[in-house]
Amino acid sequence: MLMFISYAQTFLTRAAARRERSDRGATAVEYGLMVALIAIVIIAGVTLLGTNLLALFNNIAGKLK
Repeated sequence: MLMFISYAQTFLTRAAARRERSDRGATAVEYGLMVALIAIVIIAGVTLLGTNLLALFNNIAGKLK
C-alpha cells in the first residue's frame, strides 16, 4: 500500500508540473487518470472497511446467541 501511495504522489507531482504546459488534451487525460486513481483508492478503502465491519457484526451476533 505504501508503494501505491508513493506512486500516486509521484504521478500527481509530475501531473502538476505538466499542467503548466499548454497541452490541453494531455491535461484532460491526466485529470482522468487522477480521478481513476482516486476512485480505486476509495473502492479499496470501502471494501476493506466493509469486510472489517462484517466480521465485527458477525462476532457480536455470535456472542448474543
